[in-house]
Amino acid sequence: MLDSANLKEGALRSTDIRIPDYFHKVVDCQWACPAHTPVPEYIRLIAAGRYDDAYMVNWTSNVFPGILGRTCDRPCEPACRRGRVEDHQAEKPEPVAICRLKRVAADNKSDIRAHLPKPAARKNGLKIACVGGGPASLTVARDLAPLGYHVKVFDQDPLAGGMIRTQIPRFRLPVEVIDEECGYVLDLGIEFRGGKRIDSMKALLSEGYDAVFVGSGAPRGRDLDIPGRKEAAKNIHIGIDWLSSVSFGHIEKIGKRVVVLGGGNTAMDCCRSSKRLGGEDVKVIVRSGYDEMKASPWEKEDATHEGIPILNYMVPMEFTHRNGSLTGVLFEKVKVEFDVQGRRKLVPTGEPNQHYECDDVLVAVGQENAFPWIEREAGIEFDDSGMPVVDKATFQSTHPKVFFGGDAAFGPKNIIWAVAHGHDAAVSIDKLLHGEDLRERPAPGVTLISQKMGIHEWSYDNDVSLDERYVVPWAEPGKLKSIKIEVELGFDPLTGFKEARRCLNCDVQTAFTASQCIECDACVDICPMDCITFTRNGDEADLRQRLNAPAKNLAQDLYVQDGLKTGRVMVKDEDVCLHCGLCAERCPTGAWDMQKFLFQMTDAGPGCRTRQRKAA
Repeated sequence: MLDSANLKEGALRSTDIRIPDYFHKVVDCQWACPAHTPVPEYIRLIAAGRYDDAYMVNWTSNVFPGILGRTCDRPCEPACRRGRVEDHQAEKPEPVAICRLKRVAADNKSDIRAHLPKPAARKNGLKIACVGGGPASLTVARDLAPLGYHVKVFDQDPLAGGMIRTQIPRFRLPVEVIDEECGYVLDLGIEFRGGKRIDSMKALLSEGYDAVFVGSGAPRGRDLDIPGRKEAAKNIHIGIDWLSSVSFGHIEKIGKRVVVLGGGNTAMDCCRSSKRLGGEDVKVIVRSGYDEMKASPWEKEDATHEGIPILNYMVPMEFTHRNGSLTGVLFEKVKVEFDVQGRRKLVPTGEPNQHYECDDVLVAVGQENAFPWIEREAGIEFDDSGMPVVDKATFQSTHPKVFFGGDAAFGPKNIIWAVAHGHDAAVSIDKLLHGEDLRERPAPGVTLISQKMGIHEWSYDNDVSLDERYVVPWAEPGKLKSIKIEVELGFDPLTGFKEARRCLNCDVQTAFTASQCIECDACVDICPMDCITFTRNGDEADLRQRLNAPAKNLAQDLYVQDGLKTGRVMVKDEDVCLHCGLCAERCPTGAWDMQKFLFQMTDAGPGCRTRQRKAA
C-alpha cells in the first residue's frame, strides 16, 4: 500500500477490506436487510438440503423465518445483484426469491427446539416490561430472557403476535405458523400477560421495572373526515380495526359492493379479504398513481390477480347516503403537477366527479400511533406530531429507563424493521443495566475464510445458473374464496433447490493481494462482466469512466489495490461482479482468492459490553 504522502492529489487509496462494512456492502441483500440476515449463507444451506441449519441462521437474526417467509416486505430483493447482472435485454430481470426461500427452510425443517437457547437457569434479578406482544417486543424478550432477565410481555389481545396476528389475513399467514414461532420465543422463560391492557406508564414504572420497552405498534387507523362520514358510519370501517375483527372471527361477512380507500398493504389485505367474505364488486380507489402506491409490488399484483381493479388519481369528496344508509362514494378526478420549486401536488382535472355505489367502505389511508396511556408528566417527551422523541441509534426515549421500537418508535414500517429495532433496543437495555454508555455500539464480528480446496477447486458451487426466477404456485382458484386457506403454497424442495442455485454467493469475496500479482491480465481476459481493470490511479469520477466497463453505480465502492510493480492499480467494479471465481481460477500466482465473508451482528449479552470486551 502506498504511503498517503506519495499519493497524487485526488487519487484513490487502497481499499481496506478489514473495515467490517466494506464487504458487508458488497453482500447487497444482507446490507439491505434491517436485521442483516446472512442471506447467501442460508440459501446455500437450503441448496444442500440442510433446512434446520438454514432455519437457525434465519432465526438468529430475524426471529420469525416462517412468518417473514410469507409476509416480509423484502428490502433484500430489490438490492439483489441477480436483478441487475442478468441479461438486460430481458423484459424484467428478476432477483433471487430470497423471501420465499426463507419459507422453504421453515416449511421443510424438522423439530428445531433442541437448537434453541434454553431458559436461564438463574434470573439476574432485573425486570423488563415489554408493552405490546408484537415482533419488536418479542425480539427484545428473546434476546434478554436467556441472559437471566425476568421479561414480562403485556398485550391487550389474548395471544402473542401483535399486528402479525391481528392485521395479516390467514390466507397469507396461517395461524399455526404464528403460534409456532411466537411459541419459540415465549418458551424461553418469558412471562406473557395476554388480555392485559396497560393504561398508565406512570403506574407501570412504579412497579419497579428496571427498563420498559414500548412495542405497541401503530394501533390507530387514520379516519377520513369528509361529508357523510357520521351519517353513514354504520357501513364505513377503519381498515386495520376491520382486519383485526376478521382475524378474531368477529366479522364473517361484508356487503356485495365494497370500496377500499388507500394504496398501502393494509388496503390490499382489506380488498382481498372482502372478496372472501362475500364482496362481489370490490374496488381499490387511490388518490395517487399506481407506481406511487405504498403497497409492495407483489401485493398489488396479487390483488389484480384476484380480479380486483385499482383505480388511481381519485380523491374522495363525500360519502353519499340515504335514510342513514351508505349509498356510495363521490370522487374528484386529479392529476399530478409540479410547482416552480419542483414540489408535487394533485390538482383537479376539471372532469366531472365520479360516483361509485357501494354497500361498505374500508378506510385504509394510513396508520398513526396513539399514546393516551403515557402521561405527559411521565418524563417522556413527544414531538409536534405526537410521536415520542426517540434516539435513532439507541431507541432510548427522554426517560432513561423507557425504550421504543417498531411502529411505536418511528411510525408504520414492517415486521423486519420491528425485529431490527428489537435487537438494537435489547443491546441498549443490556448496556444500560450494566452501567455502560449506550451510544458506544459494539462492532459486528467479521471473518474472511479462503474457500480454496485445490488449485482450481472451491468449497462452494460457483457455477452461475442461467435459470429465470421460479414462480411460487398458488392454491386452486376455487380455494381463493376461503378466508382461512393459504393462497401461496410455497416452493417444493426441488423448486427451492433450483431457485437457491440462482444465488450468486455474493458473500464469497474476490480478495486481491497485489504483491503476488505479475500483471498478466489473465483475470481481465476471463472476467465475464469486464469488471476488473489495471490502470493508472486517479480521482474516483475519472477512474470510474476509464474502467473496461464504466462503473455507474456510485452507491457501491470500487475495490482498489495499489502496490503493483508497474505503479498501476487494480480496480474492480463490485457492482456487477458475479462472484463466479473465474479470476481466482485463472490466476497463475494466487493473487486472487475467493474468501467467504462472515458477518455477525453483536447482540445483547457479554459481547456487547465494552468492559468485558476490553478485559478479554
